[in-house]
Amino acid sequence: MNIALIDDSRSVISALTLALREIAGVSITSFLDPEAALLACETINFDIVLVDYTMPKYNGVDVIRALKRSPAYALVPIVMLTSEADPSIRLEAIEAGATEFLRKPFDAIELKARIRNLLALRRAQLELADRAEVLEAAVRAATADIAAREEEIIWRLARAIEFRDGTTGDHVSRVADVSRLIAAELGLSDDRCRMIYLAAPLHDVGKIGIADNILTKPGRLTPEEIAQMRRHVAIGQRILDNGSSELVQVAAAIAGGHHEKWDGSGYPLGLVGAEIPIEARIVAVADVFEALCSERPYKKAWPIGEAHAEILAGAGDHFDPMCVAAFQRRWPQIEAIMGGRSADPHSPSADTAHRVATA
Repeated sequence: MNIALIDDSRSVISALTLALREIAGVSITSFLDPEAALLACETINFDIVLVDYTMPKYNGVDVIRALKRSPAYALVPIVMLTSEADPSIRLEAIEAGATEFLRKPFDAIELKARIRNLLALRRAQLELADRAEVLEAAVRAATADIAAREEEIIWRLARAIEFRDGTTGDHVSRVADVSRLIAAELGLSDDRCRMIYLAAPLHDVGKIGIADNILTKPGRLTPEEIAQMRRHVAIGQRILDNGSSELVQVAAAIAGGHHEKWDGSGYPLGLVGAEIPIEARIVAVADVFEALCSERPYKKAWPIGEAHAEILAGAGDHFDPMCVAAFQRRWPQIEAIMGGRSADPHSPSADTAHRVATA
C-alpha cells in the first residue's frame, strides 16, 4: 500500500516516516512541496495521503480539493495534519473531503492505529472494485454471447426465407448492410444502426406463409396473386408482434412498414410520410434497390446504375426524401457492397419495377 506524506517540515516528515515504517506492507513517499506532490499524484495512485494544513503555495485544504477533483482520488482516504485549533479549518477540511484529522504534535501509537484502520478500509475498497470489474467483464461477455446467438438465429431464419423466395440468401445481407449505411448517414446512434442492421433481414419473414407458385412465378402477378403476396406483411407482423426485446419490436416495425410509401400509396395501411416508422423507411430504400439489382425468377438483374437512378427518382413519392439523400451520400460505399454490378446489359422495364415493389 502506497502512502504519500505532504509536509513542508523535514522533521515532521522524518517523524511520520519513522512511525509508519513499522506498519507491514507499506511504501512511503514524502513531499516537502505540495505542488510537487500534486504533480506526482497525477501519475501515482497513492492509497492514503497525509497532508499538513499550513504550507506555502497551497494549504492542506487546497491540496485536498485538488486531489478530490480527480476520479482516481475520489475514495482515497486523506488525513489532515494540523496544529491549528480553529474549528472552521476542520469544517473546511471535512467539506473538501478529509477523512481523518491528527493534531500536531501527533502520538505515534494513535497515528499507526488510525493509518492501519484506513489501510484496511482502502484494501476493502480495492477488493470491491476488483470484484466489480470481474463481474462487469462477465456481464459483458454474457451479453456479447447472447447478442451473437440472437444475431445467428436472425440470419439463419432470414436466409431460409430467402431460399423459399428463390434467391441465394445474399439479398438479406446486402439489405442489412445498405440499411445500416443509410441509418448512420441519417445520424442515428450506433446502437440504433446496429438494431436496424440486425432487424432488416426479417423484413420479409411473412413470405414463409405465401404459396411457392406465387413467390416463384415468372412474370407479372395477377390482381388476385398480388393480394395474396401482400399478405406477407400481415403474416410478418403476426410473427413478430408483441415482442419483449427491442430488436424484435424494431423488426416488427420494419416487416409491417417496408411496403408503405412516402406519398401514402403503399400498403397495408396507406401511411403517409413520417407516419411510417423511420426503420421501415430506411429498409424500404435498401430493399427495393437490392431487389432491382438482383436476379429473380420473374426478372433479370438491373444494371446497378439504373437501379441507383430508380431510387433517386422515387424520392418524395415512393421513398422518404431524407433516406434517399442519405443513400446518395453513401453511394460509393453502397456501390462497393453491391460489387459493381454494372455490366449487366439488361434494360429495365416498368413491369419489373412494379413486381419488385409488389413483392
